[in-house]
Amino acid sequence: MNLFNQDVTKECLIAECWCSDKQVSQVQLVLRDASEQSGSSVPSIVNRMETKESPPTYNILNKFTSGFQNIVDAYGVASYREVNPAPYTIITFPFLFAVMFGDCGHGLLMALFALWMILKEKQFLAKKNDNEIWNTMFGGRYIIFLMGLFSIYTGFIYNDAFSKSFNIFGSPWKIPQIIVSKDVKTILLNPVESFNVSSPYPFGLDPIWQSATNKIVFLNSYKMKASIILGVAQMLFGVMLSVWNHIHFRRYINIICEFIPQLLFLLSIFGYLVVLIILKWFWYDATLLSCAPSLLISLINMFLMTYPKEPCFLAPMYDTQEIVQKVLIAVALICVPWMLLIKPIFLHMRRNRYEVLPSEGHEEDGFGDLFMHQAIHTIEYCLSSISHTASYLRLWALSLAHAQLSEVLWNMVMKNALSGKNYAGSISIYLYFAFFATLTIAILIVMEGLSAFLHALRLHWVEFQSKFYDGQGYAFVPFSFKAIVEGHSEI
Repeated sequence: MNLFNQDVTKECLIAECWCSDKQVSQVQLVLRDASEQSGSSVPSIVNRMETKESPPTYNILNKFTSGFQNIVDAYGVASYREVNPAPYTIITFPFLFAVMFGDCGHGLLMALFALWMILKEKQFLAKKNDNEIWNTMFGGRYIIFLMGLFSIYTGFIYNDAFSKSFNIFGSPWKIPQIIVSKDVKTILLNPVESFNVSSPYPFGLDPIWQSATNKIVFLNSYKMKASIILGVAQMLFGVMLSVWNHIHFRRYINIICEFIPQLLFLLSIFGYLVVLIILKWFWYDATLLSCAPSLLISLINMFLMTYPKEPCFLAPMYDTQEIVQKVLIAVALICVPWMLLIKPIFLHMRRNRYEVLPSEGHEEDGFGDLFMHQAIHTIEYCLSSISHTASYLRLWALSLAHAQLSEVLWNMVMKNALSGKNYAGSISIYLYFAFFATLTIAILIVMEGLSAFLHALRLHWVEFQSKFYDGQGYAFVPFSFKAIVEGHSEI
């Protein structure tokens, strides 16, 4: 009441507030009921006011979506009617986390812990714990649950559970009988002779890679390329979302001068790199291994415009590659002055047609200011397209680190425990397993999980949301006596 104003007669109280359109009728009903219960002869009146102030942002949330919305709001609250990244973050955030944390066993433990918090949430809410660490984990219980489920899924793709693999469908690799009969510890299999191309492993990685000495070489290649594909796809999706902001806020000039050249620039370089990755996977098998091109060298040669024919791994992948790459380089180069010059020139010409009225308040920016602002924006986008694509390689790096730590822990602890051959071995298994479980939870789940969480957070805040999301708004905070009493709101 102390925030209300009085009218001229000092007989009525006047208050201004924001209210959701969907709840105006509900507010009127509550005020009418309050007037009747208080016996007032003068009813409360609710009037809509015209204002030039930017309205607050109000997102209808539930206990499942609130955690993901908090992740987005930590970067910045969306402006009124701006595209909200939270619905997409519900899927992409736990998935990118799982790409770095892919392990069926660790994901299962994480999902079970989150499920326990979900099933006991009413009891925990009634206790009102003041521990900030616990409240943070409990508030993100649904996020942790999805991260665990997605980690189980990617663990099946990596065929990895506590550094071990499942042989569900049977490996298409066949060891020659002459080798089986000999006592050898290391086997070099020629894929031309030992691999059945007609029946590859149906889902995930072949379990034979678990015992291969060149396992890391293969996984490095696979995960590095997959990281680039996922990164370019998410950045491309972010650029596509920006067009909805331009349409809603009627910034149609941004569609022509920002959205289209940004899209073409990203596709002409990194979209083309994704195409080369997929083509290499399809076109080059074991028989053409010596002539398989290096994609990094191919990308460098694309900018240098050099197309050697020898040796074979430097030769073009297809006949018209030289023409296609020259066209793509030309498109990328054209996009730079397109983003840099057209918008400031257009805005300057449009402003010269009309005289600025004194009532409009501030002085309009000159052409120099417009050009400088657009130059910064253009340079930032061009450089960030390169750095952000490279930044997605953290998906590969953390996935490799997690898998190697898990394998080292198994070999150093459980492998020794399972090597016992007498009755004392059963006691050692009990002790070793306690040590193994403690390190698994403390290092591989808690520490590695926190690391993967922070990296997934970075990828969403910087690499993804920077393509379309400004986050310059402020949240709608409804008046609530309950929130004030519980200390969650300020008067």
